[in-house]
Amino acid sequence: MKYFYDLHLHSCLSPCGDMDMTPNNIANMAKLLGFDVIALTDHNSSLNCEATMKVGEEIGLLVIPGMELTTSEDIHAVCLFPSLEKALKWNEYVDNNRIKIRNKSEIYGRQAIMNENDEETGEVEHLLIPATNISIMNAHKLVSEFGGVCYPAHIDRDSLSILSVLGEIDESCGFTSAELADSSKKAELIQQHPILNGMNIVTSSDAHYLENMREPENYLELDKLSIENIINYLAKART
Repeated sequence: MKYFYDLHLHSCLSPCGDMDMTPNNIANMAKLLGFDVIALTDHNSSLNCEATMKVGEEIGLLVIPGMELTTSEDIHAVCLFPSLEKALKWNEYVDNNRIKIRNKSEIYGRQAIMNENDEETGEVEHLLIPATNISIMNAHKLVSEFGGVCYPAHIDRDSLSILSVLGEIDESCGFTSAELADSSKKAELIQQHPILNGMNIVTSSDAHYLENMREPENYLELDKLSIENIINYLAKART
């Protein structure tokens, strides 16, 4: 079966995310567009995953709890988890391993935590976008210890990507998947970086605004749609 996905979305918890990116708006827009599964991946936090997952359950949309990690090298990586419990444990780990700078909402934007009714229940005090103490070299290994899968985000971009910072994807990182922002660059990048031949290549929107959420074009072929099956698919190298 083909299941259409967007595995990289931001909510109003990300300081660069629009305040209209509430749990209900994200999930319902994804459902309206025709997605089968989405992942919520706010910058260095998973605190809006619970609310978005609850909305998804109500409307028949699978929501994977996740995070977009900023590594110590200022590289972005998508982290996805099989359960909310594991995502929140990872959230705690990241919170203990990131730079604590008080957020200036008038400059960077607010970092709102919401419930499933889009009611604000709190706000993250410290800015979420600075680099953590976690290296891209061991991010995959660490996330797997929490039961999840980690892969470099938007590798085709000129900033905040593993290729723009390091120039290559080191085999020792252990990545089995990679994300593109633009799928049309896939063939060119595989030619330039043969290591991608052994990886699952996914394309997601990285949407911070509702209008940036794309029409469903990319899909995974799975026997059954479940978070576990998607994690397993992305965690297994291609042969």
